[in-house]
Amino acid sequence: MTAEAMESGPPMGGALSGAGGDRPLRIALLTYKGNPFCGGQGVYVRHLGRELARLGHRVEVIGAQPYPVLDEGVPLTELPSLDLYRQPDPFRTPKRGEYRDWIDAAEVATMWTGGFPEPLTFSLRARRHLLARRGEFDVVHDNQTLGYGLLGDLGAPLVTTIHHPITVDRRLDLDAARSRRRRLSVRRWYAFTRMQKRVARRLPSVLTVSGSSRAEIVEHLGVRPDRIRVVHIGADTALWSPDPSVAEVPGRIVTTSSADVPLKGLVHLVEALAKLRTENPRAHLVVVGKRAEDGPVARAIERYGLTDTVEFVKGISDEALVDLVRSAQVSCVPSLYEGFSLPAAEAMATGTPLVATTGGAIPEVTGPDGEACLAVPPGDAGALAAALGRLLDDAALRARLGAAGRARVLANFTWARAAAGTAELYRQAIAARGARR
Repeated sequence: MTAEAMESGPPMGGALSGAGGDRPLRIALLTYKGNPFCGGQGVYVRHLGRELARLGHRVEVIGAQPYPVLDEGVPLTELPSLDLYRQPDPFRTPKRGEYRDWIDAAEVATMWTGGFPEPLTFSLRARRHLLARRGEFDVVHDNQTLGYGLLGDLGAPLVTTIHHPITVDRRLDLDAARSRRRRLSVRRWYAFTRMQKRVARRLPSVLTVSGSSRAEIVEHLGVRPDRIRVVHIGADTALWSPDPSVAEVPGRIVTTSSADVPLKGLVHLVEALAKLRTENPRAHLVVVGKRAEDGPVARAIERYGLTDTVEFVKGISDEALVDLVRSAQVSCVPSLYEGFSLPAAEAMATGTPLVATTGGAIPEVTGPDGEACLAVPPGDAGALAAALGRLLDDAALRARLGAAGRARVLANFTWARAAAGTAELYRQAIAARGARR
């Protein structure tokens, strides 16, 4: 346990016997991966934890590397893995003295054979940790680990968030694979999804972030619809807010994307930028994410001569990131699929006009075409270029869509609303466990 967690004081005495009415809950929030700068899991844990704490609940995040960044009042208990994918030496082989037990050996063996071990090995470590602290929590909330270790009695009822089935990522990565060897590698890497599918079917209480994800969970994972509840997530609207003092940079387009993940659709945005610049030479792209040295995106940037026109930024502060989005004339979400799309909600919250695809749950966040964003089909570079060009050329349209986007987020997608809905699901899970007993 970290020093911060130890300083927070001893556990509250006596587990709740039922749903507890309005009494504060003691929540164990699990995350096997909490990087706040890459992917949505770290963002989810940070903001949900903070808002649950503001409601008066006692939240303790239990996580592995990369550890999440948490706000004051939310302690972190570190449950370290061997951190086999850390930079700058991913896929490393640990030294003999690093091995602590058989779980570590299983983690390395899975990595050596091309698999991704972290959901399974984190779940086993989490189970051991939770059973050693039986009675200290009223509810355990798993953030999409879906590992075998979380089945059975954990000493408290389990609620699991599934943002979207990772089988969707697997399918898109297989579609993008260019060789038989690459397809075999993708199948091996995603072997853990078979475990997640088996575990998901046995979960009593599943929380997801959109109606689209709910349908995908039923279809891909075989979870019964009556076990799934939708609680929309959202933006930190105090941080992600308009600021007229931030100068708008002509031609700037901002997106948040992992360059080497086909699901994010960045390669189509790069192609759209090349088309757009034939008519608007000031158009340029800033990508919040890591630059890939090779792969489809890197090849597209080189092929279209956009090396000096596409900039990648990574690891900047929250404040700098918000100012970057504020400075853009247009924000873009080019994803082929999203289970929710935090970048869309956050950009809308700043009042920055948005171009987004209709992949997955994105329309649930952005609304229909022309109301709070311009919507285009996923994977259509021509449609992306046309929508981006239309916004760059029309200041009045940018102002109207920006204001409508901010209003939509305030009405529907805030972390305070997400925390209240999640806490209600916790109480239902506690009551159901009490009824079964």
